[in-house]
Amino acid sequence: MTTTSAPNQATPPNRSRRIISISLAVIAALVVAFFVFASLYADWMWFSQLGFTEVLTTQWIARTVMFVIGFLAMAVPVWGVIQLAYRLRPVYARLSSQLDRYQEVVEPLRRLAMWGIPVFFGFFAGFAASAQWETTWLWANGVATATTDPQFGLDTGFYLFGLPFYTTVLGFASAVVLVCLLLTAVVSYLYGSVRVGQRELRISKSARIQLAVLAGVYLLLQGASLWLDRYATLINQEDRITGPGYVGVNAVIPGQTILAIAAVIVAIAFFVTAVIGRWRYPLIATALLVVSAVVVGAAIPWAVTTFQVRPNQLALESQYYQRNIDSTKAAYGIDNVEKENFEATTTAQAGQLRNDAASTAQLRIMDPAIIGPTVRQLEQYRAYYQFANPLDVDRYQINGQTQDAVVALRELNIDQLGDAATWQNTTLVYTHGYGMVAAAGNERTDDGDPVFLEQAIPGTGFLTDLNYEPRVYFGEQSPPYSIVGGPEGGEDIELDYPIGADGGTETRTTFRGDGGPSVGNVFSRLIYALKFQSEQILFSDYVNADSQILYDRNPKERVQKVAPYLTLDSDPYPTVVDGRIKWVIDGYTTSANYPYSSSVSLSRAITDSNTPSPTYSLDNINYIRNSVKATVDAYDGKVTLYAWDDEDPILQAWQKVYPSSLQPWSEMSADLMSHVRYPTDLMKVQRSMLGVYHVDDARSFFQQDNRWTTPNDPQDPNTLQPPYYLTMKMPSQDAPSYSMFTSFIPASQGGQARNVLTGYLAVDSNAGDQQGTKRDDYGRLRMLVIDAATTVPGPGQVQNTFDSDTAVSSQINILQQGQSQVLNGNLLTLPVGGGLLYVQPVFVQSSGGTQLPQLRRVLVAFGDKIAFENTLSEALDSLFGGDSGADTGDEAVTPSEPGDAGDEATPTPDAPAGDYAAALAEAQAALTARQAALTAGDLAEFATQDERLTAAVQRLIELQGQTEGAAPTDGAAETPAPTPAG
Repeated sequence: MTTTSAPNQATPPNRSRRIISISLAVIAALVVAFFVFASLYADWMWFSQLGFTEVLTTQWIARTVMFVIGFLAMAVPVWGVIQLAYRLRPVYARLSSQLDRYQEVVEPLRRLAMWGIPVFFGFFAGFAASAQWETTWLWANGVATATTDPQFGLDTGFYLFGLPFYTTVLGFASAVVLVCLLLTAVVSYLYGSVRVGQRELRISKSARIQLAVLAGVYLLLQGASLWLDRYATLINQEDRITGPGYVGVNAVIPGQTILAIAAVIVAIAFFVTAVIGRWRYPLIATALLVVSAVVVGAAIPWAVTTFQVRPNQLALESQYYQRNIDSTKAAYGIDNVEKENFEATTTAQAGQLRNDAASTAQLRIMDPAIIGPTVRQLEQYRAYYQFANPLDVDRYQINGQTQDAVVALRELNIDQLGDAATWQNTTLVYTHGYGMVAAAGNERTDDGDPVFLEQAIPGTGFLTDLNYEPRVYFGEQSPPYSIVGGPEGGEDIELDYPIGADGGTETRTTFRGDGGPSVGNVFSRLIYALKFQSEQILFSDYVNADSQILYDRNPKERVQKVAPYLTLDSDPYPTVVDGRIKWVIDGYTTSANYPYSSSVSLSRAITDSNTPSPTYSLDNINYIRNSVKATVDAYDGKVTLYAWDDEDPILQAWQKVYPSSLQPWSEMSADLMSHVRYPTDLMKVQRSMLGVYHVDDARSFFQQDNRWTTPNDPQDPNTLQPPYYLTMKMPSQDAPSYSMFTSFIPASQGGQARNVLTGYLAVDSNAGDQQGTKRDDYGRLRMLVIDAATTVPGPGQVQNTFDSDTAVSSQINILQQGQSQVLNGNLLTLPVGGGLLYVQPVFVQSSGGTQLPQLRRVLVAFGDKIAFENTLSEALDSLFGGDSGADTGDEAVTPSEPGDAGDEATPTPDAPAGDYAAALAEAQAALTARQAALTAGDLAEFATQDERLTAAVQRLIELQGQTEGAAPTDGAAETPAPTPAG
């Protein structure tokens, strides 16, 4: 007999694996949790440093509360119906073999499923609900507007705040009930409460009650939704207008009322079925409801439209068109446009502009979209500096006079550091730009360069005289992040500017503001090392106890983070206010829920030759207000929000959500008030709507016989012409004011529009220069409606005239000799002399190599006459009989020809100035005569004049070559440009 000893028992391997797996899972969870915490903590430090912690905590609390509500609102009902369906299952139900197999599979997972399914749906519902926190908070903090809709008489605040919330709640509740209904049916089928077989459907009493009650609740919700849809018709797009027309008011809305009541009746039928157990009545009622929906929702509106409205459209729809006109104008702030019928003068006479001399004095001949390369060549100094393109425009008080200016900040471009782009250089050394450059918009040097009012490093000019802070730590081109700051008396690390004292090559500085979160301890350094994935932040010896980290430095990005409810203007601009460079950003509150107001695509309305198509989360809007003016300090990044339109109901609601984030506009300093302006994007949206809604009566709106559109930019025919800022005077004004203008031409289909002016719109953009007081005229829209009997050329026609005029084209050809390229500047339109004056500066630059656009000529047009001269003053005098009576900024300029080194260049004996002028006149005369011969069909005369033109052009080339070798004398430019340092 043999015995076998039992084997030694080993430790089960599964236990060790389980311990290791659990440990790894815990470690992974901790790592993920720390990364999440690091991100949240970094956000908290950023908002806390700016003083906007309330904004962040409000969002966190709101999202958390909405997630919990959404989670519970879905998970609890789902858990409840699953539990009920299971617990009330028939115990001795005879199941099919297939259901038996299903139960064998499901039963081991039943407990997990009964809890896991509610949690699964709850998480989805929670995240969906948290995304709707703004809708909920706006509803809870909504305000009355004191304006009622013309159909139901409800306050428009109901549509702005209440309707979106109620629609969201009903949609969410319907989804919850529908999920519960489906899960109830599945569980009831799996456990025998619902049996299908032998052409019959058997439902247990408990399942019948549960299913019928859920179906009834669902239909009640659909009834409520149909009732709410009645109000939604006021913000839905119909055939011609937004809001219900005759069909909507007399067929659709009554039909929705009937269907809502019918849905409630059907719901009651389901509740009755839960008690008496007969499914026939609710099912028949449901079928009738579906048929009624087709008849009432589609057939009746079609019949009314076809047989009643179309034959009598104007008579029946007029009152609804008028509702749309009035509401649209109110929603876009164009209900108080001051219209003036304008019989434009088209003849030019001597002295005609004398009464408008103050307007012409500030005419901008320096195009901010063209002179960027010139400013860069003259003022960049180092490759790691850069300027925005296009440049910005502003105005300043200089010696008691308002001066329109073209401005730009000298910002960093660390991409140009090349091999020097180490972490230390890009983070600790090259931290900021330096200085503002400002040039007079209405002046030029003899060479055609800008006349700088503020320039150079260190700065010289009127701003430097004010002792302003020139350092730009926060701008549109700032590095992603910089670490700045240090102890008093410590070593300066940051490069301030590339010129040092006593012949040194550079000056260094240390940031002394409060511009970013502290990274003075190991924990905060670890947080930001994780955020920016840079271990150098953690280990660098240059990061000290006083260090701060600057990031999110773009002004728009900073404002968007602290005011997420705003839509921001696409054109922030820098200005010097109270001794600091500050970015000014306009913020809008928008909505798509204003009753009877037509919608517009925000991105399409804003896109023009200066602005590429932007992207917005809410693009189609039908309400807009410039509710906030924001500033961002370029030195320390401080963000200040001013409630500019404190009567805007949407802003009032957000002020209740974030009660301490905005300041009243009366707190704006007098200096800041003098630099805020009417925003560009708002003007673009308003002009887009005024193309249709400049009319006041329903008949004109219906006939569409006077629709307007914005003309395309003559320099970029595929995009719209942008509005322009100018100091100007409309005919109804007593004195010029800083304004923005745009023009209109007839609208057409297929690009067949006549390019003649039908309207001219200007808005007063001067808010004043006193703290706590807005000018009464600020924001006033004034429209000139061009008399149809007078044909005023539009921008396209004027540009075509410039391009096709033989005298102009001959001079353009001469300017384009060699490697030169001619650039047409912005085509400005100004109401002066009883008519409309067009002004276009013409620049010349090299077509290759270094490009330095210089102003060489100015084109002007009035009526059907044009002039093309060296200066604006000369062009206006030429156009208006030798003496226009106008004042301009270039009257004292003696232009130098291309190739001259100064405005008083001494011609060589071989090329006297008189010979050059004579040769030019000869070329012009020959070109004109040659064109006349060609028109008359006289080929012999054409050949003679062609030879004459060739000889004249050859003479000009010879004279040009001689003048290039002439020795120049000292130039007489008012503000000499500095020699770039690099």
